[in-house]
Amino acid sequence: MLEKIFHLKEKKTTVKTELIAGLTTFLAMAYILGVNPAVLSSTGMDSQAVFMSTAISAAIASIIMGVVSNYPVSLAAGMGVNALFAYTVCGQMGYSWQAALAAVFLSGIVFVLISVTKIRKVVINAIPQQLKLAIGAGIGFFIAFVGLKNAAIIVADESTGVALGNLKSPTVLLAVFGILITIALLARKVSSAVFIGMVITAIVGIICGEVFHIEGMPMLPDKAFNFDFTISTTGAFMQGFGELFQDPLQCVVVLFSFIFVDFFDTAGTLVAVANRIGIVNEKGEVENIERALFGDAIGSVAGSILGTSTVTSYVESTAGVGVGGKTGLTACTTGVLFLASIFISPIILTSVTNAVTAPALVVVGILMAQQLKEIDWDDFVAATAGFVTVIIMVLTYSIADGIAIGFIAYAVAMIASGKAKQINKSVWALLVIFILYFMI
Repeated sequence: MLEKIFHLKEKKTTVKTELIAGLTTFLAMAYILGVNPAVLSSTGMDSQAVFMSTAISAAIASIIMGVVSNYPVSLAAGMGVNALFAYTVCGQMGYSWQAALAAVFLSGIVFVLISVTKIRKVVINAIPQQLKLAIGAGIGFFIAFVGLKNAAIIVADESTGVALGNLKSPTVLLAVFGILITIALLARKVSSAVFIGMVITAIVGIICGEVFHIEGMPMLPDKAFNFDFTISTTGAFMQGFGELFQDPLQCVVVLFSFIFVDFFDTAGTLVAVANRIGIVNEKGEVENIERALFGDAIGSVAGSILGTSTVTSYVESTAGVGVGGKTGLTACTTGVLFLASIFISPIILTSVTNAVTAPALVVVGILMAQQLKEIDWDDFVAATAGFVTVIIMVLTYSIADGIAIGFIAYAVAMIASGKAKQINKSVWALLVIFILYFMI
């Protein structure tokens, strides 16, 4: 049955490899189960209900993605988009969380429509091949930076922006140990080196008392099967339409912001994964991309109905790809584990720490950065677009901003070099959208 659905032999993978990849992706993504409730509860939402909706929506969306597209890409409530939801839409603009959920629902419907009409596919395939490579490499640097930052190896600094963290801290030392041991395993070409590195790091952390501080037996969240959960979040978006439409212009700004960030975060993730598993053809087109985009769109709608911010494809999926994940079985495994997390949430939230996941993110970042060698650095246009995409993505802490500014740099360099006629019509349309995004 698994062979029929996921074509494992054709993809040159095995059930064992896919299951390990799914577990690796889940461990790299598990932080969202703690972070998302913390962020969204600032809007007045119930944190236990948000935990449940985060876990269930991630499970549904990941399984749909796996079965529909056969991509090793998992989904969950997006980081960055949840901050947009809580701090901008609800905080600065003053919308209720119900109205914000209504906006997420509408943006999801828009995604479904443009996925069915293949507009998203056209846009992604219109991205020049050199930019596709830069996006993949940029995401590698981005997730490595995320891992280093979360583990406090890199910290904020008022004078220099960023600086080296406290290497005397036990948790920082644990993360550094994990990174070094994982690098050593990869250098020795050990199978599943990234996953094994995470396991070794977790074990050392437990022995040293840096992770896994649980008192008593893990229990179900208070509202796991309580009707309060359904009443407090599921379907709450229906209550927000009236408020959302009170100011049509501001409503458009909100929708555009959700759509833009999710669209290009997803595009970047899918392009990066596609490059990594070798499903980009000679024309630079991503195979079967329309199904992946449809699965992502359905996930966004499901998340808003369940009561969480925009569900999107996760760049941490590259951690699973890094240990050999090539099919939708990886995503389905991650989805099942998100469901299981409901029952073992205390264990997950205390044992899968930033120090444990940092090695996977940093090492997978190294693997993805290898795509830089495919960029034609002798071509100044390609070099400019590639460099700008990578550095902006990292320094702005935004995949979407990196893609947008990289596109603008690409167009300017093409025009200046007398190659304006070679720019795809879709690229011109995207440039207008990018400029509007930054102006708004």
